[in-house]
Amino acid sequence: QVQLVESGGGLVQTGGSLRLSCVASGRTFSSYSMGWFRQAPGKEREFVARHAWIRDTQYYAEYTDSVKGRFTISRDNAKNTVYLQMNSLKPEDTAVYYCSAKLGVVLGSTGPQYDYWGQGTQVTVSS
Repeated sequence: QVQLVESGGGLVQTGGSLRLSCVASGRTFSSYSMGWFRQAPGKEREFVARHAWIRDTQYYAEYTDSVKGRFTISRDNAKNTVYLQMNSLKPEDTAVYYCSAKLGVVLGSTGPQYDYWGQGTQVTVSS
């Protein structure tokens, strides 16, 4: 069982930055694909970014089009932590952001393939 705890959300003005963190329990973090999703009020949960496991400690990053060039996903395996650096934030980025994890490979950007989810952290961008 893996537990995920997100932090780093808050209120920021348009154009500002936030860094979300997600700490995972367990001893095999380096073999997990990690994802970030978000859900705005009245909308469905959507994919934001993933740091997908390939083999050993090789990964690739992928982003939804709306955040490319503004958000960066990264991880620190020594700290069992995945990050989402969010720059040039826009009001439409306002949502609850969720961290997710799946042991091994993930295919595509769908949420249901992830086995573990955090409780979410609120990000609010004011105009």
